[in-house]
Amino acid sequence: MTTYRFTSAAAMLAALAFVSSGLSATAAKPSRTPVPILMYHVIADPPNDAPYPDLYVTERDFAGQMRWLARRGYQAVTQRQVWNHWHRGGALPPKPVVISFDDGYRSVAEAAWPHLQRRSWPGVLNLTVKNLHVSGGLSQYKVRQLLADGWELASHTLTHPDLPGLDPRALTHEVSRSRAVLRAKFGVPVDFFCYPAGRYDARVIRAVRQAGYLGATTTLEGLARPDAPFELRRVRVSRGDGVDGLTGKLDA
Repeated sequence: MTTYRFTSAAAMLAALAFVSSGLSATAAKPSRTPVPILMYHVIADPPNDAPYPDLYVTERDFAGQMRWLARRGYQAVTQRQVWNHWHRGGALPPKPVVISFDDGYRSVAEAAWPHLQRRSWPGVLNLTVKNLHVSGGLSQYKVRQLLADGWELASHTLTHPDLPGLDPRALTHEVSRSRAVLRAKFGVPVDFFCYPAGRYDARVIRAVRQAGYLGATTTLEGLARPDAPFELRRVRVSRGDGVDGLTGKLDA
């Protein structure tokens, strides 16, 4: 910690002016800069009977993608940091990227977390509450470890249903109750929502807004932008993409 010695009142005022000018220089105005949100699911090799093998990214590919991002100057941030930058002028690194994981699989902690941890990067966990109680899902203990390491927790509903097909009461329960459960279990803000399977309509967006979320992520391809907070686009990372596939998607 630096200690300053002032020999006069004038010197002290000059020093304060210098510090103030530095703070002003780093302060930002609300921004409209688009930000990539990467979408992962399982970090593992798919079993032979996997119904959706494209949702699996091998740990080797994931590690290579994280190395590539770091070498290209990207730095991982949370969705809340992006939202604060867009709407309140909060600071972001020059090349921000959000690294999100849907559903809440055990492999997120076992295979993905170590590669983020060594770079002091946070991830975003879009957690389906039921996955806390199924084989292959994250335990509450692991979720708490991720949160203690700076990860952000977002809701992916209670049971991962097709939201547009639900009646009003069930829709409200899945959207609002999941937020309340996650906040009560883990004691952290849950400000963002993720639509299961990317399925939503105007009625679903209205329910998400009414539940108090600041925004929601989709499976639509592209960069997230501040003018569509409840239809945030993401960059899907699929099996076989490797580094070249991710490069092509981010450089497109």
